[in-house]
Amino acid sequence: MQIFLVGGAVRDNILKYPVLDRDWVVVGSTSEQLLKLGYKQVGKDFPVFLHPDTGEEYALARTERKSGKGYKGFEVFAEQSVTLEEDLVRRDLTINAMATDSDGNFIDPFNGLDDLKNKILKHVSPAFSEDPLRVLRVARFLARYHHLGFSIAPSTKALMTELAQSGELKSLTPERIWTETVRALSEKSPHIYFQTLRDCGALVHLFPEIDCLWGVPNPARWHPEIDTGIHTMMVLEQSALLCEDEVTRFSALCHDLGKGITPKDQWPSHKGHEKAGVGIIEKLCKRIKVPKQYVDLAKIVSEFHLHLHKIEELKPKTIVKVLEKTDAFRKPERFKKFLLACEADFRGRTGFETRPYPQSGVMKQAFEVCIAISTKEIMDAGYQGKQIGERLHSERVRAVAMLFKNN
Repeated sequence: MQIFLVGGAVRDNILKYPVLDRDWVVVGSTSEQLLKLGYKQVGKDFPVFLHPDTGEEYALARTERKSGKGYKGFEVFAEQSVTLEEDLVRRDLTINAMATDSDGNFIDPFNGLDDLKNKILKHVSPAFSEDPLRVLRVARFLARYHHLGFSIAPSTKALMTELAQSGELKSLTPERIWTETVRALSEKSPHIYFQTLRDCGALVHLFPEIDCLWGVPNPARWHPEIDTGIHTMMVLEQSALLCEDEVTRFSALCHDLGKGITPKDQWPSHKGHEKAGVGIIEKLCKRIKVPKQYVDLAKIVSEFHLHLHKIEELKPKTIVKVLEKTDAFRKPERFKKFLLACEADFRGRTGFETRPYPQSGVMKQAFEVCIAISTKEIMDAGYQGKQIGERLHSERVRAVAMLFKNN
């Protein structure tokens, strides 16, 4: 039995990139032998085991044969005779098909090290096109390493385009789409994930609500970049510069989906796109089973981002209405994410990337004067039931009005 460190840990060690977890391949062994050694089997489709001490994943070397449609349409053979090279050749990219043995010796049968040095994402074999999930994986890897200067090999990009056109993407489950997408949202350049999917023709099949934004114009006065799709990618890029939170980044991605259904005869105006986007977000998120916290923030950002941009034009009662409708007082941490997403929207325009966004500070001040109002004092004054909420609201409006008067 031989054990090899494989995949991402090998790749990221070479890049001096943070290694999040380590995967191992076991050659020349069987499930029975690993179970006797105390490993716990967790894989159903193929034999994967957890190490009894470290909890890390150890997989028996295996080969695969395409037997049906989609990423599940494979027959797996995990036999004692399977070699390391036979296991590595089934992997997606050459930079993921490298290994090291227990002595630290490097095994690189598909020249992954050269591709790392040349900053190229290249498929290992034609078998790449058998698994549609790899389109999303390559896009995600580019989102991770784009800032280092990586690009996709033309031959690999061609296979991704073929997969997008083949209809195989329809076989991907919502869970797999979301898993890859939320991981991409956590990467250094999440906008590159969606741009890459669009470049190979996959975005229209996976996220038609986002794909349709390209070609939709905005008023040049407020959007020098004009195109809504380009603006959306710029906003997502800005959100990644402002925070590492995937929930905030997702809301930035979805903030202008309402513009995708504006009738052409109304272009470049998009009156009412804020509320129109809420229903589109709900539809998208339901289809790919997006968790509730992502959905809730995205809907809030869509509906109220223009309110924050124009806060200095709003009446005190409208500012309080925004605070209450976004549930800022009960969920202040989510409200902070709302402010960040709005700032990303403001900066996600050509020439606005480094401009200050004082609107966020003004809203924070309004929030602080409102949160300082004591509900207990209102109750002690004799207000009951519905009167408490009404009095609290009026006190908040008064406090915000005083804030603006003093400023």
